[in-house]
Amino acid sequence: MLINSFSNSFSTPLRERQKQKDDLIQKNYNHIYAHEMAHKIAGGSFAGAITIEKNSDGIPVAGHVPIKMPVLDKKNPKKTIEHANTVIKAAMAPSDPSSQDYKVAAEASAIKSQAQNLQTNSRLNFMA
Repeated sequence: MLINSFSNSFSTPLRERQKQKDDLIQKNYNHIYAHEMAHKIAGGSFAGAITIEKNSDGIPVAGHVPIKMPVLDKKNPKKTIEHANTVIKAAMAPSDPSSQDYKVAAEASAIKSQAQNLQTNSRLNFMA
């Protein structure tokens, strides 16, 4: 009986630590997955697969959804603008955008601005 009591005194803290780790894994995974899923849904066909990175303890620490950035289409700036709008929407879709999300939105905004300038200049040249 003494051996049983002795082993239980060690296994209880171990079980508690494992439960805490499992809870942390689940909490982090759920948070990261929800964030990345918001990007994926808003990005539509421009968004790739969700990847979740884990640390050496198996705890999820980061996620990523690749997104196809717009390329300035001089023949069809409207298409570029629409693509950029989708990328901006996808980058800002989570309730807690990261600094990387803001960078992606800013890059897409810059491309959108170029397309808008091109579109405006095309209209002016057409009217002249």
